[in-house]
Amino acid sequence: MGGAKFRVVGALLLFLCLPSLGKENNAAPSVQADRIVIMKAARTLTLMKNGKTLKTYKVSLGTVPIGPKQQQGDHKTPEGVYFVDEKVPNSRFHIALHLSYPSAADRERARKLGVSPGGNIEIHGLGKEFAWVGSMQRMVDWTDGCIAVTDDEIEEIYAQVSVGTPVEIRP
Repeated sequence: MGGAKFRVVGALLLFLCLPSLGKENNAAPSVQADRIVIMKAARTLTLMKNGKTLKTYKVSLGTVPIGPKQQQGDHKTPEGVYFVDEKVPNSRFHIALHLSYPSAADRERARKLGVSPGGNIEIHGLGKEFAWVGSMQRMVDWTDGCIAVTDDEIEEIYAQVSVGTPVEIRP
């Protein structure tokens, strides 16, 4: 009788484990993007690989979306070529890709204006507090100068981008 119980429990455990094993084995490898292009006027972020589009996402920008970031607190999203300089797994905004803003040119421009160029520009999700907003977040530019997508979208982007990936932000 004891052997029968053992076989039933073993079969049940095997049955419960099989679906997760199949998922791991059948998972498609993630294609790594070699460039990110952000078009501010179109409110898009495009992942590129060898000059070809992998996927395009709709984004929200800083609350003052027109023109390049000039100084800390101006709520503008920078323009220019930057790099992903850090992956932030525990961001206030779910997860994030930190960008190399300010560049040397950004710092020089700010120095001439006698202001701080600011910093901490990221491509990020929404975070726990606002995750419920989902894609409705795109209806308004709401960041302090960052590029925002939904939490599901930043998870996709985060998985396909490595530290060092160039990020071109166009007007």
